[in-house]
Amino acid sequence: MKQRVNLYQAAPEVYKIMSQFGVYTRTMGFSDTLIELIKIRASQLNGCAYCLDMHTKDARAYGETEQRIYLLSAWREAPFYTEEERAVLALTEAVTLVSENGVPDAVYEEVRKHFDEKQYVDLVAVMVAINGWNRFSIAVNNIPGSYKPGDFK
Repeated sequence: MKQRVNLYQAAPEVYKIMSQFGVYTRTMGFSDTLIELIKIRASQLNGCAYCLDMHTKDARAYGETEQRIYLLSAWREAPFYTEEERAVLALTEAVTLVSENGVPDAVYEEVRKHFDEKQYVDLVAVMVAINGWNRFSIAVNNIPGSYKPGDFK
């Protein structure tokens, strides 16, 4: 495997905008572990090895457990996630796979039991950001393995 393009070198303006979007998502007031669960689940669905490598490492650095990381792809069957996290994971799946069923009303309503309108939009912004990064990473063939937690804070 070989990286096709270095996004930062080829288009530093795009990289900067995407990075600023990512920085903004850290100011929304959500826990670092919730943000990482969103990023891991979206990256699983998108098949982005580079982002999975990065965000599983970051999640562990923020205190997330191995068990919860390993079972994230089967979160519906695992008892380790809160109702709030389950609502967010369902939304993550709906937003990531939006062309399949949109975002069903039931998913929206479940999220709104735990979050206000602004927080709902902010959660979707986290999902939009990671889905964008997944697509860039897959398109440029970023190679997983070298990332160290906190490299891109």
